[in-house]
Amino acid sequence: MLINHPLLGLRDAQEFTYLGDATLINRPDWQAENAAQAFHDYLYLRDNPAGAHRELWFHEQGDRSWLVVTRNTVTHEILNVELARDVAKAAAAERSAQ
Repeated sequence: MLINHPLLGLRDAQEFTYLGDATLINRPDWQAENAAQAFHDYLYLRDNPAGAHRELWFHEQGDRSWLVVTRNTVTHEILNVELARDVAKAAAAERSAQ
């Protein structure tokens, strides 16, 4: 499987470490009233969809960047690759706009 790294181009998936669901970028607010329940859900509840799914990948044997890879879990086709920092910044900007 090849991952089209946004900065480095096509890279073999063996250079990366799969780290799970990309919703981990959206850490709960530790000061919220429901923080205990929110962190429980954040740590232990994961979706396992068949089809398109956003995942975190770490470029361990390369530039050590974090990526959000949208991958079809049935066919393993990679649909989109983004730098995780860009995804996190966009999510933060969206939250502050609300």
